[in-house]
Amino acid sequence: MPELPEVETVARGLQRLVGLPVVGVRVQRTDLRSPIAVAEMKGLVGRSVVEVGRRGKVLWWRLQGGGEEVFLRVHLGMSGRLWVGGREMGWEHHEHLRWDFPEFSVRLYDPRRFGWVDVVGVEEFEGWRSQMAPEPWDERVTPQQALTAARGRRGSVKGWLLAGEWVVGIGNIYACEILFAAGVAPGRAVGSLSLGEWERVITAMREVLERAIAAGGTTVRDFTSVEAQEGWFQVQLAVYGRAGKPCTRCGGEVRRVRQGGRTTWWCPGCQR
Repeated sequence: MPELPEVETVARGLQRLVGLPVVGVRVQRTDLRSPIAVAEMKGLVGRSVVEVGRRGKVLWWRLQGGGEEVFLRVHLGMSGRLWVGGREMGWEHHEHLRWDFPEFSVRLYDPRRFGWVDVVGVEEFEGWRSQMAPEPWDERVTPQQALTAARGRRGSVKGWLLAGEWVVGIGNIYACEILFAAGVAPGRAVGSLSLGEWERVITAMREVLERAIAAGGTTVRDFTSVEAQEGWFQVQLAVYGRAGKPCTRCGGEVRRVRQGGRTTWWCPGCQR
């Protein structure tokens, strides 16, 4: 599933849309997690993109024109991809829709169909954005804030990272990598972490995500940039997907366990 670094990579690749008008919208199939509202999408025609951004794992475009400012939101689900291609290119089998611009199209492809797209007004968008947990780099995210928020909770620290209640955007890949970098066992009760351990987790979180963004994200199976290029952070992964291989830090064996319905990779020698 595309996580924060992958969605940020896509958002940066789509900065080229700023200032351009949507000249057409074409829908081949509507069967995403929530059916695509065709009339809603076609209502974007004639509006211009004035900003492209990301909130958590959701990509958004701000569009003006037609008397009302609106926001397009795109969640890539488990296997969704957005890429830029020629307007006359043929349709792919799992391609759902295209937003046409003067010289190219932005195309949405999603074989597993867990993604979603919608159009909302300013009030709904701002309400949605403000209700989400902070971004990992938000100045409100501090060791003391984390310690206070987690106090008394018995769930695992990995589950806490995945839940999106403390910070947004972290999925299975980066939760495993962050906890390895911080030297914290993924099964630890989140309420048991000390102030110093939270300092390590927050530092590792920001460093891992920044390195992943610089590498264009992680391509395990489906993810590509808008230029159809794979990410390269997978060559830097320390534990994710490396069960049975030697730890890059201590040389011990990387283990794999099931945790909360998800696979977790970790090093028992490094993560206490």
